Amino acid sequence: MAIHHASLLLLILLCLGGSVHSRSLLGARTPDPVSDGVDVRRGGGGGGPGSPYLQLLRSSSADAESASSCEETYGFLPCTASWPGNLFLIVVYGSLMFLAATYLSNGSELLLEILGPGIVGGLFLPMLGALPDAMLILVSGLSGSTETAQSQVSVGIGLLAGSTVMLLTVIWGSCIIVGKCDLHNSVAMDKQDTKGFSLKGSGVSTDLWTKYAARIMVFSVIPFIIVQLPQILNSTSGRHLAVLISLIVSLILLIAYCIYQVVQPWIQRRRLAYVEDKHVFFGFLRHIRTHPLGRLLTDDGKLDKDFAEKLFTTLDENGDGYLNAAELKALVVGMQFEEIDLNEDGAVDRIMKDFDSSNDCLLELPEFLDGISKWVSRARSSGAASGTKNLGTGKFLDDVHHQTTQEHAQLKSGDQTDEVTEGVGNPKLTTLKAVLLLVLGTIIAGAFADPLVDAVDNFSDATGIPTFFISFIALPLATNSSEAVSAIIFASRKKQRTASLTFSELYGAVTMNNLLCLSVFLAIVYIRGLTWDFSSEVLVILIVCFVMGTFASFRTTFPLWTFSLALLLYPFSLALVYVLDYIFGWS
Repeated sequence: MAIHHASLLLLILLCLGGSVHSRSLLGARTPDPVSDGVDVRRGGGGGGPGSPYLQLLRSSSADAESASSCEETYGFLPCTASWPGNLFLIVVYGSLMFLAATYLSNGSELLLEILGPGIVGGLFLPMLGALPDAMLILVSGLSGSTETAQSQVSVGIGLLAGSTVMLLTVIWGSCIIVGKCDLHNSVAMDKQDTKGFSLKGSGVSTDLWTKYAARIMVFSVIPFIIVQLPQILNSTSGRHLAVLISLIVSLILLIAYCIYQVVQPWIQRRRLAYVEDKHVFFGFLRHIRTHPLGRLLTDDGKLDKDFAEKLFTTLDENGDGYLNAAELKALVVGMQFEEIDLNEDGAVDRIMKDFDSSNDCLLELPEFLDGISKWVSRARSSGAASGTKNLGTGKFLDDVHHQTTQEHAQLKSGDQTDEVTEGVGNPKLTTLKAVLLLVLGTIIAGAFADPLVDAVDNFSDATGIPTFFISFIALPLATNSSEAVSAIIFASRKKQRTASLTFSELYGAVTMNNLLCLSVFLAIVYIRGLTWDFSSEVLVILIVCFVMGTFASFRTTFPLWTFSLALLLYPFSLALVYVLDYIFGWS
């Protein structure tokens, strides 16, 4: 909230300070001299010996032109030709773009909470996440004449390249660092982080679907290759046609990707499976809590190990000291899994998978005790996080199980059932809030995208720094900060499931950049007849996407040392563009 208040205060100050008016000191008959209040007889004036006036030096014509070289956006927003002033404007407008991205993100999450996954989660959410970038790219090529647009369009390509590179390098590497767990047999162990910063002994594991998301990201760079074909072939005649073909291919791939996201919502399916696991272990604890052997929990809410040992002995029918699947099934008989379309065999498989640390399909007493203790702790943590009361008694299991059932129903479909309505409190108010956040975020992004591009362009003129490098470094910090913070926080949960979701969303965001944002950029270039001369920038995007995408396409475990590979690609990208453009003269 503090960020939002500060950003709104800056917005008010900008509006108040947009225009400054003054009055003339003297009339038309005396345009230059101004009395300094010194007695004429003393001859102390600045206008010459004995003059009662202080002569003000006029500015040169060059200074006058420089002072009026900037043009107020919308006729009232402030502008300046100095680099400190433009730096301040970049910070202010960038903060407002960050605010817009935050509003869009929060509104999208609320909309997902109400309507569920499917079209909302697979189609609208990725597009809304790329909206601030698309807005900036759009206005960078629409301003002024063709010559002005050709100059400012480098802001758009800088943002496009900067967002892609930052997501796959800085944010990707940061998620590896904060999400690392101990590696055992090349697999990261959930919630175990005892090896510190061991470059090979700790890391992150993802699932199979995340590999597929990385492969899709690699294929999304095809339009970049098409638009670069005339430069590769050293041809100047087919560049405009190549832009059109690349635009068509980009739009086709974008539509195909959106349809595939709706038909095969990988992220939503992962969330659904996670909720089903929670439903199983909460239901399991509720079921054994009512067992006649005794109490599951002690007075302080912890596992009663005497009860658990008696339960193990009772279930061990052949007395061999192990519980097999058939004996464990006797325990889950009577548990109700109809809400999640799961039978007793499926429940036994999930329990065995989570309890059986030795992977021999048999449960020993220590495994049984550790498994139940772990589930009780998870239940207490979930109850505390959701504000559930009565954590010291068994009633909180009923409350958390009920919440899990609602969560599953919400993810299962977008129907507004009574159960889901209870889960979101007031669905009408939540829907209104989501719509307002989305509308407000869209308005802010649309209103301040053009001033931000102008400030970047003016800052470039004042400092001599190319606009590409300014937009490559600064603008992604504004448009992707909310997404970056969310990804890092989610990765810090140190679980394979959350790591898979985090990296899938990163790859999905890059895919939308390569398709949606590139489509907007190509449309501007084609419609306005601009020159496509961004070989070095495109090469950077191709290198980073191919290296990181290929790397993630053929493995699911990433040791800690891989973060260095990602982070080194960021300065490498900047250096490569500089060398190609300013030493070899590519652009």
